[in-house]
Amino acid sequence: MTVNTNSAHAAVKVGLVGYGWWGKTIARQLANSSWFELSAVAEVDANVRSAMAADPVLKGVEIFDSPEHLMAHASLEAVILCTPHQQHADQMVLASNAGLHIFCEKPLCLTLADAQRAVAQCQAKNLVLGIGHERRFEPEIMATRQLIADGTLGEVLQIEANFSQDKFFALPKDNWRLSNKFAPVGPLTATGIHLVDLSIALLGPCESLWARLATLGSDFENGDTLGIMMGFPNGANAMISAVLATPFEGRFAVYGSKGWIEIRDRTHPENPTGWDITTVLSGQEPATRFASPHPTVLANLEAFAKAIRHVAPYPVTAHEMLANVAALEAIMTSVQTRGLVKVAAPHL
Repeated sequence: MTVNTNSAHAAVKVGLVGYGWWGKTIARQLANSSWFELSAVAEVDANVRSAMAADPVLKGVEIFDSPEHLMAHASLEAVILCTPHQQHADQMVLASNAGLHIFCEKPLCLTLADAQRAVAQCQAKNLVLGIGHERRFEPEIMATRQLIADGTLGEVLQIEANFSQDKFFALPKDNWRLSNKFAPVGPLTATGIHLVDLSIALLGPCESLWARLATLGSDFENGDTLGIMMGFPNGANAMISAVLATPFEGRFAVYGSKGWIEIRDRTHPENPTGWDITTVLSGQEPATRFASPHPTVLANLEAFAKAIRHVAPYPVTAHEMLANVAALEAIMTSVQTRGLVKVAAPHL
C-alpha cells in the first residue's frame, strides 16, 4: 500500500474489530486507500482466525483474539468496529478509554441511552466518531441535498424510499444477522436504517413514527418485511420500505413543492454500478440521466481519516447519530406495540 508521506496526511494506523462479511469488505477498502494503514485485526471466532493467515489483504497485519487485546496495541490511532450491534456501546467506551478514534458500523447502538453514553465519552476525550452510513456519500444524495438547500425543489413534502435485498438467504441459519437477540427487526438494522438516516439528514430529527414488521417470505426469526412511516416537525413524512426476501431494489425519492427527484441504484451498494436519476421540476419536462458508480464506503472511511488529520470535520454530526438511534429505538417499540410512537429527543 502506498502511504502519503506528507505529515499532515500520514496514513492513520487503524485496527479492525470483526472479520466477518462486512469486516472483509472494509479491509479491502482500506487496502485501496493511502489514508489508512491496517495494522491489526481482532476476531473472536477461532475458525475465522485460522483462515486469516492466508488472506492476502492481511499480509503483515497482526491478528488478535479479542477487541481488548487489539485495543492495547500501542501503535494504533483508531479502530473500526464491524461487530454485532449490542457490542458497539461497550466497545466504543473501551476504545475511547484507550484514546482511539472510532468508526462504528451501523447502527451505532440499539438504544438511545447506550448511544448517548458512547458519544459523550468520545466527545469528552476529543475523539473523532465515524458511522457506517455510506449512503450519505453517494454523489447523487449529496447533489439532492444541495438542490434542497438551494430551494430548487421547494419545500420538502415527503420522502419515499426502499432498500431491499435477498442476500441473507445465503447466510448460515445461525448467523447473528438473522437473530432476534443480536439483530432485532432484521430489515431495519440491515438496510432500513440507512434510509432512516438519509431522512434525518434531509429533514432533521423525527418526532413520531409507526412501523410494522412481518415474516412473509422467509423463516428469518427477526422478520423479513418492514414498513415505516416517519413524521417530522414541519409536517413532512418519510415512507420507508425494507424487505429481506425479495431481489434487490434501491430507491430514494424526494417530493417538493417545486419538483421531485428519484435516485435508483442499478445494483447493491456493496458493488455499485451507478444510478438512474429522474428529475421533474414544475413547468418542465422530466429529465433522466445516469450517474457513474462511486466508492461510497471508501469515501466515508476517508472522511473519518481526514477528520482525524484535521483536514475537514466529519460530515455526520453527533446530534444526527443520536437522532438516528432514537428513531431506531422508536421503530422497535412501534413494531412491538403496533402503535404510533413518539420519538425521544436526542441530547447529550
